[in-house]
Amino acid sequence: MDATTLPPDAADIKALRRFNRFYTRRIGVLDPYLGSDMSLTDVRVLYELAHREAHVASDIGRDLQLDAGYLSRILRRFEAQGWLTREPSPRDARQSLLRLTESGHQAFAPLQQKSREEAAALLAPLSPPQRAQVIGAIGTLQQLLDPEAPARPRTRTAVLRDPAPGDIGWVVQQHGEIYAREYGWNSEFEALVAEIAGRFLRKFQPEWERCWIAELDGERVGAVFVVRKSATTAQLRMLILAPQARGLGLGGRLTDECIAFARGKGYRKMVLWTNSCLTAARAIYAARGFELLKSEPYEGFGQQLVGETWELKLTRS
Repeated sequence: MDATTLPPDAADIKALRRFNRFYTRRIGVLDPYLGSDMSLTDVRVLYELAHREAHVASDIGRDLQLDAGYLSRILRRFEAQGWLTREPSPRDARQSLLRLTESGHQAFAPLQQKSREEAAALLAPLSPPQRAQVIGAIGTLQQLLDPEAPARPRTRTAVLRDPAPGDIGWVVQQHGEIYAREYGWNSEFEALVAEIAGRFLRKFQPEWERCWIAELDGERVGAVFVVRKSATTAQLRMLILAPQARGLGLGGRLTDECIAFARGKGYRKMVLWTNSCLTAARAIYAARGFELLKSEPYEGFGQQLVGETWELKLTRS
């Protein structure tokens, strides 16, 4: 019998169970989850639906290790509440693709914001070195208990965080490089982004504005900003996602954070300006209930473009 087949020590088992009791109590799993009337499992299913572009029930059931009947009841309940739509899968007519409706995103957004706030509250009392130690320990635990996880793209760790020195410059750089490479835009666009980013830094209003930097496995891969356009209107700006991070739902996740933040601050609507050629971003906005208000052809950034103004009402009239 080698070391890897020795049964665990009784004291180790006791210590792990003690940690399980501590952590489930600390994150409120035994309470109504995130202050909602949903269970932890309900919220996990809602999370999976919100962070994938298209999915079938069997994928979610496998990834969450849920009984098919149990998952089916959850999905039927979400559908009855108007949170979920189904459409035939082009690959397998026996299965349906599941998508969250705008109502579903509206239900999920405050839960995501609440979860982020609770995680931030756990880390807030710790010093930066202590936080790094905690995050490192979590990574070690995950790697040891699930050693095959890094080989599965689905398990890559995506983190949204506040900007640090150097991040805003990276945002400007990414806009300049990506739009030049993929759309042929010239340096006028990078100059515009630099002006917007500089204004955000100089005139930042922390009570009303926010920026998120997205990291994937510790590497910066995306960003988005919410700025105060007026007392009642928030503006989504500079959504960017590096090519290696596409297809993972991060663009939608960044947009969801903006919407949840704006709702939490009492804004009545959110607006954004984009271009008709940015089809992936437009799909994200449309899926979350943004409506196209105005289209206008113009010449800019060395191209003939169509600028678009979109709006999302954040409060029901």
